[in-house]
Amino acid sequence: MNALKTLNPYFLKHKLLLFYGFIFIILSNFFNIYKVHFIGDSVNEIANFKNTGFNETVLINVGIIIGSSLLTGFFTFMMRQTIIVASRKIEYELKNKIYRHYQEISITDYKKTTIGDLLNRLSEDVVAIRMYLGPGVMYIANLLVLVSITTFYMLRTDVSMTLWTLIPLPILSYAIYKVSSIINKKSKIKQKSQSAISTFVTDSFSGIRVIKFFAKEKYIEQNYSDKVRDYQDKSLDLAKTEAYFFTIIIFVIGLLNVAILFIGGQKYISGQMNVGTIAEFFMYINILIFPFSMLGWVTSINQRADASMQRVNEFMDMKSEIINTNSATYDINGEIEFRNVSYTYPNTGIKALDHLSFKIGAGKSLAIMGKTGSGKSTIALLLSRLIDPDEGEILIDGRNLKDHNLKVYRNNIGYIPQESYLFSDTIENNIGFALDHPSHKLVEEVAKTADVHNNIIGFKNKYDTMVGERGVMLSGGQKQRICIARALIKQPKILIFDDSLSALDTETEENILKNIDEKINNTTNIIITHRESSAKRADKILHLTPINELELV
Repeated sequence: MNALKTLNPYFLKHKLLLFYGFIFIILSNFFNIYKVHFIGDSVNEIANFKNTGFNETVLINVGIIIGSSLLTGFFTFMMRQTIIVASRKIEYELKNKIYRHYQEISITDYKKTTIGDLLNRLSEDVVAIRMYLGPGVMYIANLLVLVSITTFYMLRTDVSMTLWTLIPLPILSYAIYKVSSIINKKSKIKQKSQSAISTFVTDSFSGIRVIKFFAKEKYIEQNYSDKVRDYQDKSLDLAKTEAYFFTIIIFVIGLLNVAILFIGGQKYISGQMNVGTIAEFFMYINILIFPFSMLGWVTSINQRADASMQRVNEFMDMKSEIINTNSATYDINGEIEFRNVSYTYPNTGIKALDHLSFKIGAGKSLAIMGKTGSGKSTIALLLSRLIDPDEGEILIDGRNLKDHNLKVYRNNIGYIPQESYLFSDTIENNIGFALDHPSHKLVEEVAKTADVHNNIIGFKNKYDTMVGERGVMLSGGQKQRICIARALIKQPKILIFDDSLSALDTETEENILKNIDEKINNTTNIIITHRESSAKRADKILHLTPINELELV
């Protein structure tokens, strides 16, 4: 399981907790086994006791047994409070590391996979890894310590009985391992069926308007019923296999108890063994049976963890081509120049831009127009440095964009995307998203600039109105204007409209552009649009064609 070796640094980081956990494993198992001899001794005392009064030896043994049981419980609790806590800490660190990497990879990498797959790596895969870090490590260490201590006491008591009772246990572990492997496979099939239901339900809820428009409720209900029935069949199949798991354990426990009774009984009849020793072996074997039964399960979850770690490592090995090499702090003026910029989308091989050149001064405005597929939105992505050009260079204030401090640069950009995206939060928090704790007064000010303030105060909860998932509670025009306000609140030096005025009427569009000209000074405006009304206020207009011919007016 080579993939799990990448977790070694985490083990080293939490070595103290794990060390204490190992000590507690030794102590809990020692006291768990230590009391067994006194149980056997008490059985012998009771068997040989002739008087009707109290037996002092039995009373002392009872005290030792109770004390040992309490210590076993305490050290077992401490074992879990160290090893399991360490696994939870590592899970926390691993989830943060993966999520941080999500923020670092480029949008090109996002297009190579699905959101569901990314979520699975952060949730299900990390949970599988945590099971290895916690129960996987704890049960294996516990078994090794328990077998060592128990075998020592059993051999000291009777060698032949020890061999006869221990030989079946590895066979039990192997049988459980095979059943666990089948359970894992069927669990994955069941999870896929569950995922299919979740995906179907999500699509149904998202497209509920379309379903109602076409009166397809019965059709959707029938499809849902089929998927739920498939999930039921998979669940029942898994439940049958899990039933074998417990049947095997119960059967082997019974078999071993019969073996102890038969062999111990023969030795007792021949005078080689007393009743207390037979009782001790019953105790020993019942203490060992659970850890051995867990061995197959632990092996199975460790294999699953290895597969999950491989998936996580594949993702963590992704390196973004967008690298920040500058940490200086400085001002951005907003002068933009494209010099022979070309870009081809790696996922599709489509060439969006071919040796494009233009220049726009700081504080000026440029409208970019053209047919669908002419590369307009690609220019917005390049200007935001969400992607880097294949050829040529982009200059901001005369310096190559790649040489700028990316954080400083993006803090000076206001970007309104083509698809208006709002977080499932209040209107105020959506508008103020670009700043840390903006004042309500500032939020209202930019809302007025974006010509959406009057709409907001008309809502029952005004700026505290929840917009719903992806802004579903608002109209298309309201969402666009809130996105515009969100971009304006930073008072950016470069403002990019990526065809983000399309859902607005001409009058509202005119008001917004006029407000921006009046209230936000010295801002370089890039207006990507299909509308001539949006372009007419620009200082320059750039016409693009799908073959990237351009005309600068």
